[in-house]
Amino acid sequence: MTTDPRQRRKRQDTSPVQRYEQVYELVPARGLGRETGIGLESVARRSGLHPEMVRRMVALGLVEATRDAAGRLWFDPSAPRRLARVQRLRAGLPLNYASIGLVLDLLDRISLLEAALRRAGVRSDTVPWT
Repeated sequence: MTTDPRQRRKRQDTSPVQRYEQVYELVPARGLGRETGIGLESVARRSGLHPEMVRRMVALGLVEATRDAAGRLWFDPSAPRRLARVQRLRAGLPLNYASIGLVLDLLDRISLLEAALRRAGVRSDTVPWT
């Protein structure tokens, strides 16, 4: 057995046991967080996409996310559904992701208008007399 401290340190550095430090946030993040949101890895797993692709979708504005104090992304629980919709549009239409953003905005607007028509008691599938 050697008594040289450098040898002991070297032996400790190569041990298979990894040490993890627990990090506590001093102030809770605003908006989505661990309590109400879904983390990046979970969204990627649920939507079947690579986490880097999910980050790109956030950068393009196709899905919304918030960052906590540590810089981690947190998503609304509906994010996997939105990402699946983006992937269906991408596969079904010859559009780039910027165009898909426009299509999603238009589809959301159509949904809002149809909901307003239903509340008003007017059916959108009836043909006007003019």
